[in-house]
Amino acid sequence: MARQSRSNDWGFPRWRAYGATREAQRVRICDRFGCDQPGNCPAPKSPNSPDRWYFCSEHAAEYNRNWDYFQGLDEEERAERERTERRDAGGYQSSAHHSWGGPGDGSRSRDEMHALQALGLEDDADFEAVRKSWRSLAKEYHPDVKPGDAEAAVQFQTIQAAYEVLRAAEERRTWKPRGASD
Repeated sequence: MARQSRSNDWGFPRWRAYGATREAQRVRICDRFGCDQPGNCPAPKSPNSPDRWYFCSEHAAEYNRNWDYFQGLDEEERAERERTERRDAGGYQSSAHHSWGGPGDGSRSRDEMHALQALGLEDDADFEAVRKSWRSLAKEYHPDVKPGDAEAAVQFQTIQAAYEVLRAAEERRTWKPRGASD
């Protein structure tokens, strides 16, 4: 059987996958002495410097554990740099405090927080408090109690929707697969 000596793409690069070439790929080796793994994790050589080390994931983790951003600065310079950088990144301060989900302790979603607000509860209310608030507000705004009152009907629908959001979240939080308690 004859060995194929030509490519089948007839000179049309579109017939190959994007980025597919015949040349050898350049692989950057980890900058850690003695390591022969690919170095695909960039790490700064010093603060505010564009120069980077390129480590493998194992050595990048080690480097990050030992990284000191304020290395070489005395206490006064550290405090000054931290103050100026916090001033520039003040918009991120509240998001770091409230985690990703918005206000609260980070364990509730934004919809859950709006539902708690609709029921007139604090951010850290447990589900028993949710149930009590829902019952009392539902008794107050129920259409049978206030027939013909459009505002009470809207308020009742809001309360019902808020309770459904919080009930579904509680079920997700406390769900256990069958046989898990065995």
